[in-house]
Amino acid sequence: MPHGPILIVDDEPSNLAILRQILQKDYSLRFAVNGPEALELVNKVRPSLILLDIQMPGMDGYQVCRALKADPKLESIPVIFVTSLAESGKEKEGFAIGCVDYLTKPVSADIVLARVKTHLSLIRATKLEDSYHKAIYMLGKAGHYNDTDTGLHIWRMAAYSRKLAEALAWDAEQCELLEYAAAMHDTGKIGIPDSILRKPGKLDADEWDIMKTHTQIGYEILSTSQSPLFDLAAEIALHHHEKWDGSGYPFGLSGLSIPESARIVAIADVFDALSMTRPYKNAWALDDILNFLKQGAGQHFDPKFIDCFMTILPEIMKTKANWEMREREAKFEALQISKPPA
Repeated sequence: MPHGPILIVDDEPSNLAILRQILQKDYSLRFAVNGPEALELVNKVRPSLILLDIQMPGMDGYQVCRALKADPKLESIPVIFVTSLAESGKEKEGFAIGCVDYLTKPVSADIVLARVKTHLSLIRATKLEDSYHKAIYMLGKAGHYNDTDTGLHIWRMAAYSRKLAEALAWDAEQCELLEYAAAMHDTGKIGIPDSILRKPGKLDADEWDIMKTHTQIGYEILSTSQSPLFDLAAEIALHHHEKWDGSGYPFGLSGLSIPESARIVAIADVFDALSMTRPYKNAWALDDILNFLKQGAGQHFDPKFIDCFMTILPEIMKTKANWEMREREAKFEALQISKPPA
């Protein structure tokens, strides 16, 4: 993955020359001899990494680093302090203001190359992860593209799913995977006609048969990627409408034969759906939702999972409130953007 140049900042030309000799074969380089010049260059070239001397006249390296970290557009650029042996005992101060590493003068070519390679690799990994997450969100949104009344449903229910998985003692990595996978549970709705997704009333029998195929469509889409995350997402997409008593679809699975992930998502999905106002229904009161979940224990839902959900209800409600606030803020921002200029 391409990256920007490395910016080297030092008021001593000899130090710049040494780092140039070490790095110029493998990297594009930019140079600055003082703090203000460095900040000006950062804004112009957006380097991927900064090697920053600490002891410089006027604006020292600490001040430069603080200025970078105070700017939201620049704060993510990693800074490696280049320091003399006399300053090497102050690493704590540097890390506190945001540097990621130290190089000690006189620098070793092998160490410089290793540190630079490591931190650029971390940047690439972070960018790749960010792209991965955006793709997940796009798939989740695609499943509800024509279902205009869902708002942030997929993100809220995914957060509820994670909370329930944590309470059920899933490990941290699996809880994170579940949250992303749950957001894609209705990806298959992309294959359902608009006339069904947008129908303001209840579906008739034929329409319902078509709607139910979204589980298998979602599975077919998501199972094409061979990764733990998409394997989990495909599993959830296929089974999140199965019911504990075997009356669900598409296969009529029952009890423990339903994957645990789908049993978790089923509870989170229904809880959030009942909390929402839709064209054909009002949002339910909390007591009515909880009674519905309790009555469905052993029929629709895993009874042990329902018990667990009830024990973490305060955390669920806190999560619900946080997402509702985000939704209000998003609507307000959209309204401000849509307003004609005064």
